[in-house]
Amino acid sequence: MQVREIMSDAVICCDAQESVTKVAHVMEQHNIGSVPIQQNGELRGIVTDRDIVLRCVAQGKNADHCQAQEVMSTGITYCTPSSLVRDAVEIMAEHRIRRLPVIEDNTLKGFVSLCDAARVKADMEIAKAISEISMD
Repeated sequence: MQVREIMSDAVICCDAQESVTKVAHVMEQHNIGSVPIQQNGELRGIVTDRDIVLRCVAQGKNADHCQAQEVMSTGITYCTPSSLVRDAVEIMAEHRIRRLPVIEDNTLKGFVSLCDAARVKADMEIAKAISEISMD
């Protein structure tokens, strides 16, 4: 099974210059734990709720004045729509992430999550990935 068959293509993004407060409000509004960050239409990074806590709040920064680009995770690991689901799960386990951007032709097409994979393919590979990620 390919990632394109299970991925979510409803992607909510923020701009790199948005405040961390704005990014947090987007997360709250859409009930999500990470937001892709774009600059000039290109994916530049991802801000997770953990990034906000560790790189803003714990550092004593003011979230209203701190920009997304200051706290975002870079060096994005991704898959393509034609990637196999099992390969995407392996990438998530290896990098200890729960959601993986799906990129094609340098364009963000969506995200695939462990939950997406678990809904269609309940096996030991997914259980192992969840276990490894949850050890953080």
